[in-house]
Amino acid sequence: MNQESNSSDQPGGQDPLLLLKTLQLLWTKKEMKKQLKEEIRRGFAGLEDPLAGLLDILEDSSDWKGKGHSLGYYITSELQLWIKEHPAVQQSGMKLKKLQARVFRILAQCPTNLHDPLISIYQLHTADRNYLLGHVSHLYHKGDYKEAAILSIKLKLQPDQDVEKMCTPLLLQDKTNLVEAYVGEYPELQCKLLQILDTWCEPSFNIKDISRQYQGLSKYKPDKFNHKMLSKLVFRLLERFNLDPALCPNVINQRHLRTLNYLFYKRFVEKSMTQENWTDHVQNTVGENQWLQGHLIQLLISYSDMSTAARWAQRCNLPKEMLPYGVADELQKLKIQERVEEAEKAENYEEGKKKDYYQLPIPRANIHFLQTWGEMLQCWEKVLQPGQVVGIDMEWRPSFGIVGKPRVSLLQIAVGEEVFLLDLPQLLEQAEREDEKEKLSHYIQRLYSDPAITKLGYGMSGDLNSLAATCSALKDMDKQAQGVVDLLTVDKQLQKSSIDWKKGGRKVDVLAPEPSCEDRAFRQPERGLSLLVQHVLGKPLDKTEQLSNWEKRPLREEQILYAASDAYCLLEVYGKLCKDPASFGLSSNLTESLVGKPSIKPRAKKQLNKQEVPSSSGQQCKGFDKEASYPPDPISPKEFSVVCDNMLQGLGRYLRCLGVDVRILENEDDHRKAAEIARQEGRVILTSGLPYQTLQSQVGEGRCFSVNCSEKAKEQALQVLKHFNVQVTLADIFSRCQPSFRREHK
Repeated sequence: MNQESNSSDQPGGQDPLLLLKTLQLLWTKKEMKKQLKEEIRRGFAGLEDPLAGLLDILEDSSDWKGKGHSLGYYITSELQLWIKEHPAVQQSGMKLKKLQARVFRILAQCPTNLHDPLISIYQLHTADRNYLLGHVSHLYHKGDYKEAAILSIKLKLQPDQDVEKMCTPLLLQDKTNLVEAYVGEYPELQCKLLQILDTWCEPSFNIKDISRQYQGLSKYKPDKFNHKMLSKLVFRLLERFNLDPALCPNVINQRHLRTLNYLFYKRFVEKSMTQENWTDHVQNTVGENQWLQGHLIQLLISYSDMSTAARWAQRCNLPKEMLPYGVADELQKLKIQERVEEAEKAENYEEGKKKDYYQLPIPRANIHFLQTWGEMLQCWEKVLQPGQVVGIDMEWRPSFGIVGKPRVSLLQIAVGEEVFLLDLPQLLEQAEREDEKEKLSHYIQRLYSDPAITKLGYGMSGDLNSLAATCSALKDMDKQAQGVVDLLTVDKQLQKSSIDWKKGGRKVDVLAPEPSCEDRAFRQPERGLSLLVQHVLGKPLDKTEQLSNWEKRPLREEQILYAASDAYCLLEVYGKLCKDPASFGLSSNLTESLVGKPSIKPRAKKQLNKQEVPSSSGQQCKGFDKEASYPPDPISPKEFSVVCDNMLQGLGRYLRCLGVDVRILENEDDHRKAAEIARQEGRVILTSGLPYQTLQSQVGEGRCFSVNCSEKAKEQALQVLKHFNVQVTLADIFSRCQPSFRREHK
């Protein structure tokens, strides 16, 4: 208790400490809350100086120092309300300054719920700014970094402080949320913080140089203070504060370098990307950045050869002093014959593809690329006819992990013996210039809402969501759609009805010679629409153009043929299934059960990305149509193989103890490694949050499942087992755990 303040501030009236004892007695009796409130107000009215009396009470009592609701907080809150009714008790001048000095000692110790009422009661926003900064600095030098930051935020002192000095110890203590709040209202500080974090991410910067300055820091978490954490924080802050990524060149370069490594893996290890697509993406990734171009040359030397590295060095116009030994010499040795061999190789590749893949049965002249309104009107005249059957598909640029819904670059419509490719960005830009924004959306709405026109697609809910993200006027298209046939629904029926399907389609002659196409031996197993086309028409789709840059113009001939095939094959698949459904194990009333009935259920809430609908557990699983799906056949844990992302390590260990074949990513692993393992080993990916958006597009339908991270491992495991119909027996439990682990749990 501060006896001096008692005698000086309370010469007459009630003793605040006697009032405190009365209030403490009432506080213990929960049923007397109303009487407690009345006693507080009566007591303050009887004090000579209520503001000094409150400080006497808080200094003498210690219950408010803990977390949660306390008597001190209750008294303070009531005084704040009482003062509004009795403004005459407010102090000013030297008397207020003395009270402010006393309240700062309490603010340094009290929980955050007392900050706002005390700051309001004692008018700390009016106090001398240097005086406030001095008190916060005192807290900081005592090592109370969190308390110093919170008070700075409450008193809005950030513009007069060193952002690096204030935020560094908070980052070392893994208090990133407090760092975000500290700069939250100050764009200049946001930029400064991001520039500081970016300098820490320079390849030559030793992050331990920072942490050494704070070796005695309490709650220091060095394992979380690393380049990966800083990089994630930078991207979160850039997105949250809508800042220019150019503020952080080091972090952006590192992300581009990871993309570059991924592209090399896809092209040279997995061999699942064509040369043209790979070249497009590499050019877009490195751009004019010489640092990235230098890394590109080093990667080419490792994965390819000197000749290829020299070609790229020439294309990037890199100075000779930047080129590794041998590449500069190779630049002089490039010969025309190599280009001839490359052309011959491409020709042989195309011939091989014709034998291995589905081929468009219509002339090239029947494929129309439309970029103007005049061209587009010819399309709608043919498409918007009652009784038409129309195949619809869409393409967009792959995101490579960038968050957000994709914007459609190309809309393909197949009808009769023709395919129309609509250049949506160009058409929308033209509509904007001519102030006719609704023209394109009007025709698309007519097409989807007309029950007399049968619309064919595969995973149409995802396509419509992307269409809505491209043109806001189409945001409710999934609710208006009529006459829709989603062949994903038929796909699920085929999977249920066909025994051969579960083995990858119709019977294959295992003694048949390998295809001549060079990349055929490395091709990934068919999935999705490609597998459906193989099952119904005999050959799969050639998906090597799937990862094309669909925004780049002009489109290459290979892209045009790929896009046309994706839409036209829907007509052929549908026609063959309707003609003879029994031969595919489908019911004879297939046509009646599908034609004219929308297979997309209106969504009132969250829209999902391509080929996503909610699973029964409330999570997302790619390509799983709840209305049309059947429960999968029961399987044992030994038959169920998964790869767990690194945020689900607890779930992975739990499933392993139930007998499931589990691989778990390490903390430092990139999320995309899960997709590589899943494709190579035939595993299902278990992930959560934003990584799901990236991973679900890299594996087959139903091969990526999003788990709720807020639940415990046991509840997560139950969701997974239920979704995939995995039946666990006593014999399975601990069957994959180490013997010592089993003994401990017997």
